[in-house]
Amino acid sequence: MIKRDKIIYWIATIWLALGMVSTGIVQLVKMKEEVDKTSLHLGYPVYFLTIIGIWKLLGSIAILLPKTGLLKEWAYAGFFFLMTGAIFSHVAVGDGALEYFGPTLLLVLTFLSWYFRPVERKVIYH
Repeated sequence: MIKRDKIIYWIATIWLALGMVSTGIVQLVKMKEEVDKTSLHLGYPVYFLTIIGIWKLLGSIAILLPKTGLLKEWAYAGFFFLMTGAIFSHVAVGDGALEYFGPTLLLVLTFLSWYFRPVERKVIYH
């Protein structure tokens, strides 16, 4: 792995983990703004915040731990589904471009972290 790829991987992975942990905590503590946006605006039940908050925290741990190839792949897939789901939810209610920024940024970071991950962090199929 060349140095440039390693730098891209770690920057993307650290920012991805920070983004997922921070939004996961906001969802778990059920901040009023988050509850209003998710429940009243997007139409999801409030308990959905607990589910996605826990998965964001667990996924962040998985992508940072070494030697957890398959678990890491599941975490990346989960982040992909969460962020595409968030984007499409905002599309469905007709939100403006500003609402797409957060989930789109996290989606791009998910892809960059997954794409540039070192060989020792990949699942190798024989």
